[in-house]
Amino acid sequence: MTDASASVPTQVEIERRENCFKGFYKVDKLYLRHELFAGGMGKQISRELFVRHDAVCVLPYDAAADKVVLIEQFRVGAMQKVANPWLVEMVAGLIDKPGENPEDVGRREAVEEAGLELKALWPITKYFPSPGGSDEYVHLYLGQCDSSDAGGLHGLEAEGEDIRVRVWAFEDALQAVRDGKIINAATIIAIQWLALNREEIRGMWK
Repeated sequence: MTDASASVPTQVEIERRENCFKGFYKVDKLYLRHELFAGGMGKQISRELFVRHDAVCVLPYDAAADKVVLIEQFRVGAMQKVANPWLVEMVAGLIDKPGENPEDVGRREAVEEAGLELKALWPITKYFPSPGGSDEYVHLYLGQCDSSDAGGLHGLEAEGEDIRVRVWAFEDALQAVRDGKIINAATIIAIQWLALNREEIRGMWK
């Protein structure tokens, strides 16, 4: 008997790609076939793909004070799903300018959204938040900062941003993840990662 679990599919054939919508983001429809675990190519399938720029998310962390800086802003996708669509999140932005790398974006967004100048950036991970229907790829970082003057209202008026910045004791932020008060995926991942690596980070950044 052939062990189907040992096969590693690698082949994808895109037979047709159509643009369905184009605005700030776009939606394409792909007609494709892909290799099967059992071998050979499968039948044609169609998939809608939400096409968007890759994103950068940064959790600003003050190792000396053991505090994180988080932001709050309105999120249209959370409407009618939760009682309050003003979510607690990390600093974040899109890689949408020519020549920018993820670290450039992280530092720029920290200034725009939280008024923070970041020192070191520590790569946490990269991941797809919803690969079943979107090609977005997220670069996740921990950012070294001084939280002593952090706070207030920030954001670019031209982009319709209305952002409130708050400083959290790390243990309070971790408890908010436990209690389901922080429901943004990138923020959950970053805070849990920091919980696992906090002593090492504090030893290097204090």
